Amino acid sequence: MKIDARLVEKRIKEFTDLCQQNRIKVTKQRIEVLIEVLRCNDHPDAEKVFTGLRKKMPKISLDTVYRTLRLLNDLGVITTFGFFREKTRFEANLKPHHHFICRQCGLAVDFFCDEMSRLELPQQVRSLGKIDRTQVEVTGICNNCAKSVKNKTK
Repeated sequence: MKIDARLVEKRIKEFTDLCQQNRIKVTKQRIEVLIEVLRCNDHPDAEKVFTGLRKKMPKISLDTVYRTLRLLNDLGVITTFGFFREKTRFEANLKPHHHFICRQCGLAVDFFCDEMSRLELPQQVRSLGKIDRTQVEVTGICNNCAKSVKNKTK
């Protein structure tokens, strides 16, 4: 997928500024991991990021990718989501949005819904601590998987 070069430059600048503020070394590997997550619009897991980078950086290790993704998440440059006990998925879209996740094939798609973004959390949740963001994950079966199931039953 082609990505907006201005967006990439802006996000790299934000990342390098955060690294400098936190005295973290900016490396080519870290920048390339960020670019790969920005490039992928399907919420890649670490293995997909690793596979995408291997073409460009054959010596990069999966461990480096995992460590870098954790660093990017810790710095707030990307976020994570996904089901407990499954692969963590990473994304670079920091704007308020929600996810549809296919429980059969794992497809993850962003969607925007003002009503969901404005949901008021119950006092029970608010009393647990400071809420940074609210994100709804809707699970189901995507149209392609539903068609597959329908075709198999015919």
